Amino acid sequence: MNFSTLFRLEENLNLDRKTLIILRWIAILGQLSAINLVYFYLDLDFPIKVAHLIIFIGFLTNLFLQFRFKSIQIKDFNASIFLFYDLIQLSLLLYLTGGISNPFTILMIIPTIVSSTFLSMGTTIILGFVTMIFLFLLTIFHYPLPGIHDHSVTFPKLYLAGYFIAIIIGLVFLSYFGIRFSGESKRRSDATSQLQKLIAKEYELESLGGQAAAAAHSLGTPLATINVVASELKKELGKNNEHSKDIDLLISQTKRCGEILKKISKKQIKDDEFFSKTKLEDLLQEIVSSFKETSSKTIVLKLDNDKNKISIQRSPEMIYGLRNFIGNAVKFSKNKVELILASNKKTVEILIKDNGPGFPMDVIELLGEPYIKSRSNKIKDNAGTGLGTFLGKTLLERRGAKISFYNNKENNGAIVKINWKNKDLFN
Repeated sequence: MNFSTLFRLEENLNLDRKTLIILRWIAILGQLSAINLVYFYLDLDFPIKVAHLIIFIGFLTNLFLQFRFKSIQIKDFNASIFLFYDLIQLSLLLYLTGGISNPFTILMIIPTIVSSTFLSMGTTIILGFVTMIFLFLLTIFHYPLPGIHDHSVTFPKLYLAGYFIAIIIGLVFLSYFGIRFSGESKRRSDATSQLQKLIAKEYELESLGGQAAAAAHSLGTPLATINVVASELKKELGKNNEHSKDIDLLISQTKRCGEILKKISKKQIKDDEFFSKTKLEDLLQEIVSSFKETSSKTIVLKLDNDKNKISIQRSPEMIYGLRNFIGNAVKFSKNKVELILASNKKTVEILIKDNGPGFPMDVIELLGEPYIKSRSNKIKDNAGTGLGTFLGKTLLERRGAKISFYNNKENNGAIVKINWKNKDLFN
């Protein structure tokens, strides 16, 4: 793992300024209430003036953050500085009030937990190690715990060591959880963003035909007018005029524009009929034909069990989802892919089989999740990030599909099973 990956420099991680300000105000008010309660109400002695000074400095830093720091989002480095200061502030207060034996020591893990959720792994690791060092120092160096050490009562060293280890374990566990949680949320958010872009692009391409037809209709009249005016000019100027060649060129290009727009318009009429309704077997045949043009592998479409001959609403989700899984089968197969379409009055099922290496066992349970990576040597040359499978699965599930992945135990290869209930497919 290199430096840029550890600190995720390319992701430009930020912490919301308002969130950090509120967290720090809560910490400052809590610290102020705790030391005053202990000193004035419980009448326990410790260096109260020094403690107030430490909290006051923290108060000033938060005022600076709230009123002088203009950026709404605090970058990873700047946020880590504020969290590091908060760690120092809390460590000093604990140093004055009993060190590791103070029950508020558990709050030492908060800056690292905040970092693990919002900031980079590198920042989290640094804060975690600093926290461990401070905790270790607090077990050795500290003022007496108010109300306990004053009466010559001390905690056993074994107890303090156990408390230290417990806090460290909690720190590591919660930091790891925060890193994994934020990482998975980020990956899923990125994948969802890719999905939205993909669908927007597909619908934009689908709508281009309609826009072209509208353009053909709107431009037809002005082009006809230009053609008429140019023809009249040619008659008036005569054949021997120096501009006659230019006028001929203008007329020919006007006619050419009209022919192009006419073709676009006719293509859109055909596309409208094609996009409205289509049989599922025709859609599969179209996709298979497109892959046969670019691949030398054998692709077989079996329709013997297609009893219902169902017609569906053609949509970008359906086309992309099916193309994705069929394309993966073609990519990983040795030389043959089988598509089996079966339907009855209640359900429709598509099986996509290939004779490739099959799904790696280390990721087969994770298929459909974005950004996964197999360690299998069998597919390392073709392995991707799983984003395409996530997109295809999500898009088909939006059309009511249920998708399963498993390996063919008889002759190796992978099998993708796509099921619909007829009522879901029509919605």
